[in-house]
Amino acid sequence: MTQHRAARPWQRAAAGLLLLAGAVLVLPGGVEVSVTPVRGGTALWVALLTPGERFTLRYVHSVDRQPIWEEHSVDPWGALFVEEERFVMVGAGMGDLPGRGRWGGAEGLQSIRGMHYRLGEFVLRIGSPGVDHTLLWRDTATNLSAQAAGTAVQVSARPVSLAYRLWRLLSPHPATPAAGEGNG
Repeated sequence: MTQHRAARPWQRAAAGLLLLAGAVLVLPGGVEVSVTPVRGGTALWVALLTPGERFTLRYVHSVDRQPIWEEHSVDPWGALFVEEERFVMVGAGMGDLPGRGRWGGAEGLQSIRGMHYRLGEFVLRIGSPGVDHTLLWRDTATNLSAQAAGTAVQVSARPVSLAYRLWRLLSPHPATPAAGEGNG
């Protein structure tokens, strides 16, 4: 008959730390959204969002010269959705979207709310200055037109681990805007 020795306290602590480290590597840490030139190059905008969190793409419509705000969200798996659109008037290409959201309006703007329309990844051609494609997120505004007018960019999202999120909190991506930062 063999006797089992009880684990020493340091062995239990080490096992606990290994379990914690393993959990940090596999537990979800949110979703990273990025805007990257289609033809390659450095990301123009990168942000870590929590599932359901929103960011807004604001621009001036090229035909009717009126501002438009498109609110987007992400789900835990990295799918991008349009949640709401606000605009002064229905301009060229805007049209009615039967079955997608509720029409409303306030403060001189019309809106379509409650859309939750899945886009997935999409390509955006950044307009010239004056169109001012600008990403609004938390307390930041990043004017993409000022950075890369005429460039086709891929807007994409991917789920990240808690370990990655913690790393990015300590060492933010160079294209992640700081709170209160804005050029748009």
